[in-house]
Amino acid sequence: MPKYRKRPIVVEASQFIGDCVPDGIFKDKTSSTGLSINTLAGKHEVSEGDFIVIGIEGEMYPVKPEIFNKTYERVKDDDYS
Repeated sequence: MPKYRKRPIVVEASQFIGDCVPDGIFKDKTSSTGLSINTLAGKHEVSEGDFIVIGIEGEMYPVKPEIFNKTYERVKDDDYS
């Protein structure tokens, strides 16, 4: 099977911590954490500490901290156009 590398893109992301619920996350009684977010793949549960990523098409999705830290690195504003 061929191998592929993810293209380097810059996304916006913030970690969900505390009582302040960011835009896009909604209270959901059917979720075990009580919070969810609508993604391109449907509704996903959100836990405190998850990173909320805004993708290249404006889509939002949660990423667990351990995966986020292995996949993303912080960039400075002048590192991309």
